This record gives sequence, structure tokens and C-alpha cells, in this order.
Amino acid sequence: MPANVKQTMIERTAVLLAKKGLQGASFSEILEASGAPRGSLYHHFPGGKDELVLAALEHAGSQALGVLDRLSGKSARDVAEGFLSLWRSVLARSDFSAGCAVVAVTVAAESEDLRLRAANILRGWREKLAALFAESGIPRKKARALAASLVAACEGAVILARAERTFEPFDLVAAEQLAMVEAAAKSAS
Repeated sequence: MPANVKQTMIERTAVLLAKKGLQGASFSEILEASGAPRGSLYHHFPGGKDELVLAALEHAGSQALGVLDRLSGKSARDVAEGFLSLWRSVLARSDFSAGCAVVAVTVAAESEDLRLRAANILRGWREKLAALFAESGIPRKKARALAASLVAACEGAVILARAERTFEPFDLVAAEQLAMVEAAAKSAS
């Protein structure tokens, strides 16, 4: 069994959310995927499934922010490409079986705490992207709009690619997003 059972449970829950959604990620599947003993769920997460899902959301959110942090100082195009490649790699690694754990919780959560946490994560991604675009020279107002568009487009493109089991819709959306970012960068210079 892994040394850090709690962290393994969090990571595996994030993957299950991305693949099966909130209702599809059962306690049994979480325990099976993490290799954790049955009693460990409430030992590590006395608040139950919601507490575990909140931790998994934090993990998923910080993974994306980590990618964005590494793009500091890059061109607007490089920032957009970095964010797009994050989602393309999720599709590739999962053979189109995974999407975004944060969106999975957003669309299915009955808990206001879960919805609010998902909203904060998505807002954090938008804010980080906007800051990176602004850092590259795009005016702040335009940077905010581009960031919102990029997050929304990526999430939608992931859904289309998963449904169709092909990169075609994702790549079409990605090309349009990159064209928008390049136009904004060009008009700013």
C-alpha cells in the first residue's frame, strides 16, 4: 500500500471525477482505485465524500495552476498553448475517457460548498491566465476576456472530443483560440 494513503485517495478521486463524474465516483471505486482499506475513508475524511471531493478539487485545481505558473514570462501564444496542451494531454493519456474533474463536480454537485469551491478554482484559472496575458502585453480588459474564453473553450472542446473520441473538435477550437490570442497580442504591440 502507498505510504501516503490520504494523498493517494485524493489523487485517485480526482481521476475518478474526471472519468466518471461526481455520482459515478463511488466510495467502493475510490477505495479500490487507491488500494486503501475500507476504514481509511472516514479516518482520513471524517466529513465523508464531500470532504474527499473538496480535497480532490483542490488537487485538480492546483495541478492546472502549476502548469500556468510555469508559463510566467512567456508570450501570450505560449501561455494559450500551454493551457490547451494541458487539456489535450488529459484526453490523450486517458484515451478520451477523462475530462475536467472541476467541471464534473460543477454540473452535478448538490452541495453549495462543492459548487462554490469549483467556482473558485475556475475563477483562479481565469485570473491566472488573465494575469499571464496582461504580463505579455495584452491590455487587462482584453486579457480577462481572452482568459474566460480560453477556459470555456477548453472545457467545451474536451467534452466534444470525449463524445466524438477524436481530437478534431479540440484542435479546431484550439486553433481558433490561438488565432484570437495572437490577434490580441498583435494589436497590443
